[in-house]
Amino acid sequence: MKAILKYMFVGLLSCGMLTACTEASLETAPTDSMSGTGLLGNATAALVPLNGIYRSMYSAGWSTSGNTHQCFGISAYNLMADVMGEDLIMNDMGSGWFWYDCVYNVKPRYTAKTWRSYDLWNAYYTWVSNANYIISAEETMTGEKAEVNYVIGQAYAIRAYSYFMLAQTFARTYKGHETDPCCPLYTEPTVAGTQGQPRATVQAVYDQITSDINKAVELLEGTSRKHISHIGYAVALGIKARIALVMEDWAAAKAAAHAAITASGCTVLPVASFAGVNDADAKNVMWGAEVIADQSGMYAGFFTHMDADAGKYGASALKQINKQLYAKMNATDARTAWWDPANKENKNGGYQQEKFKFADIQTWLGDYIWMRVEEMYLTAAEAECRLGGAEEANAITDLMAVMSQRDPQYKCTKTGTAMGTLTSDETGSLLEEIITQRRIELWGEFGRIYDIRRLKQGFRRTTAMGWPTDALLGNRPTNDPECYMWVLTIPQSEFDGNINMDGATDQNPVNDYK
Repeated sequence: MKAILKYMFVGLLSCGMLTACTEASLETAPTDSMSGTGLLGNATAALVPLNGIYRSMYSAGWSTSGNTHQCFGISAYNLMADVMGEDLIMNDMGSGWFWYDCVYNVKPRYTAKTWRSYDLWNAYYTWVSNANYIISAEETMTGEKAEVNYVIGQAYAIRAYSYFMLAQTFARTYKGHETDPCCPLYTEPTVAGTQGQPRATVQAVYDQITSDINKAVELLEGTSRKHISHIGYAVALGIKARIALVMEDWAAAKAAAHAAITASGCTVLPVASFAGVNDADAKNVMWGAEVIADQSGMYAGFFTHMDADAGKYGASALKQINKQLYAKMNATDARTAWWDPANKENKNGGYQQEKFKFADIQTWLGDYIWMRVEEMYLTAAEAECRLGGAEEANAITDLMAVMSQRDPQYKCTKTGTAMGTLTSDETGSLLEEIITQRRIELWGEFGRIYDIRRLKQGFRRTTAMGWPTDALLGNRPTNDPECYMWVLTIPQSEFDGNINMDGATDQNPVNDYK
């Protein structure tokens, strides 16, 4: 499969489609090769630009003009969001990659094309723009109906995912902030001269996200996924479940998560069966990128930053687990093998990670995992707990579907939905237990800050957790879920190229508060 993938992905951004909103935007009109007679003329040909989008989701060097070693698509953004929380410790600055995310020192750098503001805005809007071109061919694309649905359905899913991540990055969380400004919406192809859009509200953006993901699920049902990197029916349902959690639509989250489990055909695996979390062929993987040798990011790659045995960034800035979170596992929990408390390099007391390892250090190989079936069980469990009543028993059943493969001694008889003001404030509730197991299970994979935001909790880093003093953020309002610390600034290039965006009134707060 990986040898074939080399040839599937030669179309990386080959259509020349640029983002709809940066200063580089609106410069590229669709060419004849992308029209109804070219790449988008039939479903088979349309796989070329579609595969180009997916290739860019794990490739470095295209979304920014610098700092590319920390800008390699989805896995980079998940790691960024993890080091912004309290559970994934960076024990040192190292070469600087991800450190500025960790200590919340990127927002003032919005004028540069080398930092997160530009990186994320450009990446997500590029995927939106590419998806819009494909969606525009929905009525004219020829081919078998299932093949057309497969292509168009994925485009809707990519657009939904991109706007979902934009909303989580450039605005406060959905619930309670529906009228806040979010990001501009584009649903049509953009060409030179297309007028930029103003910021839509959070509600309007989530309305678009919901519409798009529902359309994707509808079109993808009954299709056969061609590659693990593609968003097939099950993954679209998984994304829908993620969206529903943020929107606090518990019934929708439960239904989508269960449907995703069934459709995926995946099973919860024992820890030893997916060691290194680096194999997209593992039976618990729903979505990921199979990486072959000439597509490896080398220094600009996830495992380079995580695997200390490979040297380089993973060794100069060790990634460690919050000791207090580690202590919540029983000694019989197989996941304890994911961290090494006895590592002599544990400078500040955090425990060095062994969860993510290169499959082959010599060739820089390791697949990127973006969604595992275990997440869906934990999502369903959370939704059921929130629904309460008889659903609590179902929540424990779904929780145990994961935990029975993690710890033979694990039991849960907890109840209730109480959550602490801070993530370190313990209530003893069932919901807290589900979230705790989610924190452990998805450590390094999901992006902890996204959960902290939607849960409306604050957090504090402490030396007792293992955090270095340089990253404690003691003088910053991490304890206030309503602050703007984790709301990223919009890149200056957007204001330079969009007449409907005014930096004086439309920019997010550069500081922690508005």
